[in-house]
Amino acid sequence: QVQLVESGGGLVQPGGSLRLSCAASGFTFSNYPMSWYRQAPGKEREFVASISITGSNTNYGVFAEGRFTISRDNALNTVFLQMNSLQPEDTAIYYCMLLKENRDYWGQGTQVTVSS
Repeated sequence: QVQLVESGGGLVQPGGSLRLSCAASGFTFSNYPMSWYRQAPGKEREFVASISITGSNTNYGVFAEGRFTISRDNALNTVFLQMNSLQPEDTAIYYCMLLKENRDYWGQGTQVTVSS
């Protein structure tokens, strides 16, 4: 069955960086685009970034443009999210998402807290 396991979250000071990972299993990873979403306390889940199957095409939410970079390693079945210049408003649980055959799959999320 599909499994998505996020890691790499933590506490970071404003201006700092984190690199999130999402390890995928249970499907042919290299055949599917992947996405990152986030959900802050009291807010709806929002789109962060997506990446095509080869990694040649990426899309970002407005807040992520220029600060976040999504990438993937198909040999490792892993998608990454490099986050730079983090601000307190980036505090959220970050999730990776797979859309496969009209069904969405989510990991358990990884908490990112930006605070001094």
